[in-house]
Amino acid sequence: MKTLVVYYSRTGTTKKVGEEIARQLKADEEEILDVKSRAGLLGYMRSGKEATMRNTPEIKPTKKKPDSYNLVVIGTPIWGWTVSSPVRTYLIRNKGKFKKMAFFCTCGGQSGKAFDAMEHATGKKAVATLVIGEKEIKDMSYSKRVKEFVASLK
Repeated sequence: MKTLVVYYSRTGTTKKVGEEIARQLKADEEEILDVKSRAGLLGYMRSGKEATMRNTPEIKPTKKKPDSYNLVVIGTPIWGWTVSSPVRTYLIRNKGKFKKMAFFCTCGGQSGKAFDAMEHATGKKAVATLVIGEKEIKDMSYSKRVKEFVASLK
């Protein structure tokens, strides 16, 4: 099955998990990139506000075409208890191009309504979801859960 793992990562945490998922799936991967910087406290605050307001900021064009993959796994950090605004932009931009989707997120607390928002943006239900918490990232214990998630996708 031809698979693409797409993720956005402001701090590198979601990227780390996305790279692990792509490695285990032997999948292509693509990082969603911002046009504007989100560094520092102001970037953090702007990110949370955009997510809660359901904004769709400009992102750099992606190279891989999701409609040429059987499965697209999409990862987001949780901002304001929902999907990050760059991922929201990616989902809306590619609505109707996903054959099958799975979602993962990284969060310091709860995932909130992120997966619901992602399904709403695409009009399609995810075949699987994975939430990786801050503690699992810090102690590197997320690998087993990633392995189980990947197994559920095969």
